[in-house]
Amino acid sequence: MVLDLRLVDAFTDRPFAGNPAAVAIMAAFPPEPLMQAVAAELNLPETAFVVARHDGAFDLRWFTPTVEVDLCGHATLAAAHVLGGDAGFHTRSGLLECRRAEGGIELAFPADRARPAPAPEVGVDGVVGYGVGRHFALVECAAAGLVRDLVPDLARLAAIGSMGVIVTAPGDRPGVDMVSRVFCPNAGIPEDPVTGSAHCLLAEWWGERLGRAELVGEQASRRGGTVRMRRDGSTVVLGGSAVTVGSIHLAVEAGPPPAPPGGGSGAQVEV
Repeated sequence: MVLDLRLVDAFTDRPFAGNPAAVAIMAAFPPEPLMQAVAAELNLPETAFVVARHDGAFDLRWFTPTVEVDLCGHATLAAAHVLGGDAGFHTRSGLLECRRAEGGIELAFPADRARPAPAPEVGVDGVVGYGVGRHFALVECAAAGLVRDLVPDLARLAAIGSMGVIVTAPGDRPGVDMVSRVFCPNAGIPEDPVTGSAHCLLAEWWGERLGRAELVGEQASRRGGTVRMRRDGSTVVLGGSAVTVGSIHLAVEAGPPPAPPGGGSGAQVEV
């Protein structure tokens, strides 16, 4: 079996920024252990596997280096980019619609709202708010510099139990409403470069505080990226650009599928 994968940087308009993903367009899904092994071999934040359906839509699955996930924003954007921008994806989180728009591609994702909770000790200074969403815990800091300069204690963040932890603060640059960084040690991603699904939670958290339906977020990772958000009831529309940077051809020899890393891919996580 030969797997042809496109390498795409998502939530950026220039190569080698944003969040990298590999996208494989296939006639059928290979065995799950093989998909997990390919994702581990590539060691990117996400590898997306896409299969066309008879109705014109697609089935889509996402794998980090260690687990299959329920929802991934940047790899969905990457897959839509490879397919030309307009696509509907059937996923473990339902049907996700993508369409070409001015300045890139828009993705309609389920909104997420954090319930307030007492903040645990997470090794972050200046904490002024804490909440827990479906898959992310959110830590709000008093100033963007605290987010930008944070040296994360990954063991403490992992101990929260959520698959991902968002650390966020008000924006400190013109045109940016909030800054964030996202850490997913429980999904094999110490720090995610740009996390689309996290902005489903950030849009609601900051939209309610700022009284805004449209927002712009900067994810202040080393690679960096920008996510546009529009709140629309139970949906958050995420907008961003993507750039194809290369391709990979993997020749997988026939035989029993390899054992999945870490003992399986049953964990549920959004990245």
